[in-house]
Amino acid sequence: MDLRFLGHAAFSLSDGDTSVVIDPFLTGNPKAAVSADDVSATTLLLTHGHGDHIGDTVPIAKRTGAPVVAIVELAGEIGGEGVEVRDPNLGGTVTFDWGWVKLVPAWHTSTTPKGTVNTPAGLLINFKDTIVYHLGDTCLFSDLALVGKRHPIDYALMCIGGHYTMDRVDAVDAASLVGAKTVIPCHYNTFPPIETDVEAFKSDVEAATGSSVVVLEPGETHQA
Repeated sequence: MDLRFLGHAAFSLSDGDTSVVIDPFLTGNPKAAVSADDVSATTLLLTHGHGDHIGDTVPIAKRTGAPVVAIVELAGEIGGEGVEVRDPNLGGTVTFDWGWVKLVPAWHTSTTPKGTVNTPAGLLINFKDTIVYHLGDTCLFSDLALVGKRHPIDYALMCIGGHYTMDRVDAVDAASLVGAKTVIPCHYNTFPPIETDVEAFKSDVEAATGSSVVVLEPGETHQA
């Protein structure tokens, strides 16, 4: 699996034939690694409906024909745009040929640019037997420890920027709770309010936990 950081909280998981794209905020993202027109997707996954996460979901889905997985209220809005959607709620799992995705809790808020209120989620993803947990936008909370109980996590994609989510200090505790083999930080340095020291985060996590930290610049790929 190639795990590529597209900037902000956007990632793609790909094996060459299948491409799962998460939170494709590209247009208007100063750190975007690609344009929305260059993204190919087999499936699109959303953590929540804030503009810096829903981003280019609808145009990418219309161009590629990829279904969108989003929590039920958000899926309802997107489906109204003529896009194929899957609409689980928290705890729900959607299965595909490449694996599955389960919605798990995240503590945050969310209203779409069109005004649809929706509950934020994290995404527990089984991509070809590699377990990836995108925490979404969240603060630190103790139930993060429950997510990997049944399916030990290979990669945790973790917000660290502060202000709108947990900061890098709280994220060290989050990394301890999640217990992933590898942590990849995101949702930092896109805008001034979320600037942080990612190398300090890496050092602190590796000193305090058994997880390793891989720092990816937008556009970089980690091979799993």
